[in-house]
Amino acid sequence: MSQQDNNNQDPSSSPNPDLHKVLPGERTMLERALNVIEVVGNKLPDPAVLFFLLMIIVWVLSAILAPIEFAAVHPSTGENIQVINQLSGSAMADFLVNMVQVFVNFAPLGIVLVALLGVGVAEHTGFINAGLRKLLGWTSVKLLTPMLILVAIISHTAADAGYVVVIPLGAVLFYAAGRHPLAGIAAAFAGVSGGFSANFIPSAIDPMLAGITEEAGRVLDPSLFVNPLANWFFMAASSIIVIGVGWWLTDKLIEPRLVKDTPVDGDMSDMPKMEALSEKEGRGLFWATMSILISIALLTLAVLMPDSPLRDPDPALAFHESVTSFGAPLMRSIVPLIFILFLIPGIVYGYVAGTIDSHKDIVAGMSKAMESMGYYIVMAFFAAQFIAAFSSSNLGILVAVNGAEFLQALNLPAQLTIIGIVALTMFVNLFVGSASAKWLIIAPIFVPMLMQLGISPELTQAAYRVGDSTSNIVTPLLPYFPLIVVFCKRYFKDSGIGTLISMMLPYAIALSIVWSAFLLFYWWLGLPLGLQAHYVYPPPG
Repeated sequence: MSQQDNNNQDPSSSPNPDLHKVLPGERTMLERALNVIEVVGNKLPDPAVLFFLLMIIVWVLSAILAPIEFAAVHPSTGENIQVINQLSGSAMADFLVNMVQVFVNFAPLGIVLVALLGVGVAEHTGFINAGLRKLLGWTSVKLLTPMLILVAIISHTAADAGYVVVIPLGAVLFYAAGRHPLAGIAAAFAGVSGGFSANFIPSAIDPMLAGITEEAGRVLDPSLFVNPLANWFFMAASSIIVIGVGWWLTDKLIEPRLVKDTPVDGDMSDMPKMEALSEKEGRGLFWATMSILISIALLTLAVLMPDSPLRDPDPALAFHESVTSFGAPLMRSIVPLIFILFLIPGIVYGYVAGTIDSHKDIVAGMSKAMESMGYYIVMAFFAAQFIAAFSSSNLGILVAVNGAEFLQALNLPAQLTIIGIVALTMFVNLFVGSASAKWLIIAPIFVPMLMQLGISPELTQAAYRVGDSTSNIVTPLLPYFPLIVVFCKRYFKDSGIGTLISMMLPYAIALSIVWSAFLLFYWWLGLPLGLQAHYVYPPPG
């Protein structure tokens, strides 16, 4: 049912007229806001085309501003910043000569593709799916909500597993336990999308965002290195926050309202079943888990070895510093390790459970993962050209320096600046659905700008991840949003965009407030954000 049909429907003809009597004023305002967002969002060009247009804008601006002398001083050279005309003959020749290298050397591209090769095998063989089902199968009714949200968070390790597996399973589990299935959808959606960046387990999103952050920060500091797990500790701790907020809202607010106003009226004859693992699947999961533990144990032994090649060889460093320093090969091997630690259990599970027969199936899993990244590769090509033009023209450093001076003049506390990044991201998220596309737009401007103010790229990235996650569940431009509406319709025929938004808005509001406050509290305590991460720039020492 379209949004317009839903608005024009006579409430009295609905199987549940009372649904339309809940907070009528707010529902009307919300649906009007959604209509505006949909209209504006649908008029935006595809992200790939958007980056192409941004590159053209940079070219034109560089030609206009090149003759002007600016008082802004480059923080590295101490010289006045001069905009370089990207439409000049020499610049256009350089653009053509360097186009391939700019794309190939685009930091996020290789990082993401390598990590997803291992994840693709684990997903193709069924290892990830079996692990999620096993976790949910262990759960008692009392702990169903937090366990469902936990599984939804863990599902981030496999790109789409949460949306296509965990959310419909959440409805099945809640219904089987005598609870409202839409509450199961809401809880799972809150974990999968509302807590998108939170995870105990590193996933492909970590190196993807870190690569973009590193590329953006190099406008100011060409030697900048951002560890792919620079936000890991904070995001792992954030998982507890997402679970706690989601648990309380689901059980105390969302489900009671659904039980009262949204009776299940769908056709339950074809209700999907939450099937237990077969004997082969259980055996495969056991040995796959054992292979992970053995792999981690061997890696630990390799690090503990005297003169380990995985540690920084500088003799002046203490042991823990030699493991976590910027020069430690272990820290620069995070992405390959993610690849290996998904590849090994994926292969073990496949052979033991009988889901693969030969090495050709393993290659097929990798190929399938790469097929799903086709769109990202196209977008990355245009994003790489835009960022290169933004940097080469000196517009990036000019905006960063002037923006930093403006913010310094405002004399805002650093904490308020970080909350501003969260709010900005939430707003942009209403119009641009892709996490990487948003960060590719925001990072080149705000990462170097905040570096000028002494705020580290890792902290700026953490603020972005909070804002991006919390607003995912209330934007119809999220690619999976229509799918979630379809899941809802199975249990409540009148479900539409307004139904889903009314369920998820409390999560978005609560998570944005609590998670932002948690970021500030975490920062105040001085707890580490992740590996090789700092709160200030340049880092101390």
